[in-house]
Amino acid sequence: MERTVATSQKDILLRQVREGIPMTGRQQLSLTMMLAVPAILAQLSSVMMQYIDSAMVGHLGANPSASIGLISTSTWILYGFAVAAITGFSVQVAQQCGAGQFQAARRIMRQGLVSVFAFSALIGIIGMLIAAPLPAWLGGSEEIQADASSYFLIFSAFIPLSATGYAASAILQASGNMKVPSISYVAMCALDVVFNYVFIFLLDLGVPGAAWGTGVAETLTSLFMVWYVLTQSKELNIKGERGSFRPERETLRKAVKVSGPLWLQNVVMRGAHVVSTLIVAPLGPISIAANAFAIAAESFCYMPGYGLEEAATTLVGQSIGARRKDLAGRFAFLTTGMAALMMSALAVLMYLFAPQMMDILSNDPDVIALGAKVLRIEAFAETLYAVSIVGFGVCAGAGDTFVPTLLNFGSMWIVRIGLAVILTPRFGLTGYWIAMMAELNFRGLLFLIYLKRGRWLKKTLI
Repeated sequence: MERTVATSQKDILLRQVREGIPMTGRQQLSLTMMLAVPAILAQLSSVMMQYIDSAMVGHLGANPSASIGLISTSTWILYGFAVAAITGFSVQVAQQCGAGQFQAARRIMRQGLVSVFAFSALIGIIGMLIAAPLPAWLGGSEEIQADASSYFLIFSAFIPLSATGYAASAILQASGNMKVPSISYVAMCALDVVFNYVFIFLLDLGVPGAAWGTGVAETLTSLFMVWYVLTQSKELNIKGERGSFRPERETLRKAVKVSGPLWLQNVVMRGAHVVSTLIVAPLGPISIAANAFAIAAESFCYMPGYGLEEAATTLVGQSIGARRKDLAGRFAFLTTGMAALMMSALAVLMYLFAPQMMDILSNDPDVIALGAKVLRIEAFAETLYAVSIVGFGVCAGAGDTFVPTLLNFGSMWIVRIGLAVILTPRFGLTGYWIAMMAELNFRGLLFLIYLKRGRWLKKTLI
């Protein structure tokens, strides 16, 4: 017996999606904004955490900043495996909710939380085992290797809990609840400031303190998110319901169908980022720090894209689950267009205020000047970068991750790495960012073509 849910405006509109009721353009826009705004605020909080971490460490000097910058791509690739596993379950939940099968959604949710925790525990152990030699493998100089190893070790130890919390958040978003994850991430950002200050400065732990502060903040937030989705979610809470948390073969098979290409993508894409680190590392601590800080600063520009990506995955997933492919197509282009407009506007601001953004992150004039220069190059990539970000979320919502993975792979390895190998030795960090700008534009065009052809609409998991 399914449960009665409250009839907020968002719930009414989602019910229209699930029950096949026609929707006007205004209603589609309203529902998109109701889901996207909280998701964008959550992205803002996540970006603020990165910015705060970078700023706090940046004021310790260029070498501490370079130590985190050196292994930042490796943290992405490690955590990316857990995120890919999460997507395999959250997409199933979205499609089941779209079909009105909330009991099945709760069953998948239970299995997903357990599976993600077990898988991310394995990932965390691997990270801890490679933490000591990793900075040397990446070509880091001796003066930054110790801090880089310590940061990576602590980061890896926190992965199981942080990934499980992120899984709870993604599953809750898949059900249509964007507000609670958004609020929780705002709270996590505040906790991050407090704990980072305590561990970095009061306890004088330096770079390892940044890892401890962020890890504790993420753990507290994760515990709350798991508690909320299990006991408070309108659609997904399991109070009064008996059900096993043991993963079932069919659920895992469908999860792997979605997550498998994403694991491959994580290897090839993040692997390309690691190769990029190897390309940048010989340029020295100033370039490494400027590169890391510029990436952190740019994240303000693409936060609407990732927020709308999450909204697109939910909207497309629920539309596909409701057997409304026409509506899925309209949501796809609505979310993609909105992201392109928002990121274009932020790109203009990033170009204008690049020096000020870098000044917040570092007190080294050379780092600030170089970082501002490359940020202005990247401003010309943001419009089509938005298309690739949201385009991937659209395809994931339909359960189509294989072809988008191939598009990302080809673009990253052929265009970005190829150009970077040619341009970086001649033009330094500027050459690397020119290569990145060109590749992001190329990738956006690939996704625009793929979305227009509509093959992704033929996919479904239920």
